[in-house]
Amino acid sequence: MRQVRPPTLLNGLTVPSNRFTLMPSIYLDHNGTCPPRPEAVAAMVAALSLPGNPSSVHAQGREARRRVEVARRQVAALLNLPPATLIFTGSGTEANALALASAGERPVITSAIEHASVLEATPGAGRCPVNPDGVVDLGALDTMLGNAGRPAFLSLMAVNNETGVIQPVAEVATLVRRHGALFHCDASQAVGRLAWDWAALAPDYLTVSAHKIGGPQGVGTLAVRDGAPLAPILRGGGQERRRRAGTENVAGIVGFGAAAAACDAGAFNRLAVLRDGLEARLRAAAPELVVAGARAERVANTSCLVTPGWRGETQVMALDLAGYAVSSGSACSSGKVAASHVLAAMGIGPDLAGCAIRVSLGWSTTEDEVRQFADAWTALHGRRAPAPAAQQAHLSPQDRQSVISQTVRQQ
Repeated sequence: MRQVRPPTLLNGLTVPSNRFTLMPSIYLDHNGTCPPRPEAVAAMVAALSLPGNPSSVHAQGREARRRVEVARRQVAALLNLPPATLIFTGSGTEANALALASAGERPVITSAIEHASVLEATPGAGRCPVNPDGVVDLGALDTMLGNAGRPAFLSLMAVNNETGVIQPVAEVATLVRRHGALFHCDASQAVGRLAWDWAALAPDYLTVSAHKIGGPQGVGTLAVRDGAPLAPILRGGGQERRRRAGTENVAGIVGFGAAAAACDAGAFNRLAVLRDGLEARLRAAAPELVVAGARAERVANTSCLVTPGWRGETQVMALDLAGYAVSSGSACSSGKVAASHVLAAMGIGPDLAGCAIRVSLGWSTTEDEVRQFADAWTALHGRRAPAPAAQQAHLSPQDRQSVISQTVRQQ
C-alpha cells in the first residue's frame, strides 16, 4: 500500500490524501482478474436490492429466479450453447472440480500446463507434454488416449493463463471423439477473447469464470453436454436442476450475465497491437528478454516476459511501487517461491523461469497505459541491469540454452 498525495482521481473516485489505496494506478493483470465492467456493477447493485430466494414461489422469489435465468441466457449466448446446459458454480475452480468428479472410473489425462485446480485434483493422472512453444503434443496425446486401456477422460485448457498460448482444441476434440473419451475444456482464459463456437467444438464439459470477463469474483459455470455423465459434489438442495446444491448467488450471477453480454471478442483483438508494440519496445531495450510462447498462436492480451538475471518477484514489487500491477511467473505459497510449472513443461529451467512476469491487458487498457508501463519497465531495467553476458553467467547450461533457442526462434 502507498499513501496518495495530493487528492487523486482514481477510477472516478477522489482519494483523500490521508487514505491509502490498495490498487495501483495502472492495472495490467487481467488474466488474474479483470476489473469489473460497469454493466456488471450496475446489474449487481440492482440485484442486491432483491430480497427473494430464487427457489421461493412468492413474487420476490420469482423475480430473483427470472434474473438468474436471464443471466443464464446471456452467458449461454456468448458460448452459443443451450441455456439448460449451464450449471452456475461458485468459481471456475469449482466448475473444474465438478467436471473432474464426473470422470468416474475413467483414466484421467491432463496436459502438463493445466491450472492448479486441475493438476492438484488429479494427482494420479497422465500428463500430456507440450512442445517448447507451450502447445500440447497431439501425437503424444493420441498415444496416451490409445494406451489408456479404456475410454479416458481428458481435461485440457483452451488458453494458458501464464503464456496466453492457444491450444488446438478443435484437433483435440477430434482425437477425443475418435477414442471414445470424454473431454473437459477449461475455457476461463478463452471466453470473451476468442470468437469460438463452443457448440461446434462440442466439449463434454466447459468451464467459464465470471471474473475473467469483467464479471464478479466467486461465480463460474460448467456447461455440460446433454447426455454427458455428471456426479454432483454439492448435495442437499434442488438448485441448478439438482446438479449443484446451494442457494444461487443472484447478484453474482446477474453480474456474470451482464459481463457476458458486454463481451466483444472482435474488440478484444485490438489489444494485439498494443501487446506486440510493448514486446517490441521491451526487447529493444533488453535484447536478452525472452517472450515465452511467442512463436505460438496466443490470445491478444498476454505477454510472459522472461529477463535473465532479474527475478520475477523483484520486478513485480518494483513495478507495484511505481504504480503498475502485473504478476510474477512464479507461484508463491506460504512465503515459498516455486518456479512456474508451465515454463518448466516448456523446457525452461528453474533459474530462468524464476525471472518471468506476466503482463495481461484487457477491456479497460489504453494505449497510453501501455506506453507508461513500457517507460517504467525500461527505466527500472536500465537502473539495475548489468551487461547481458553477466546476466546469463549464473544460469545453468539448460537455462543458457533456453535463452539462446527462444531468442533465435523469436527473430
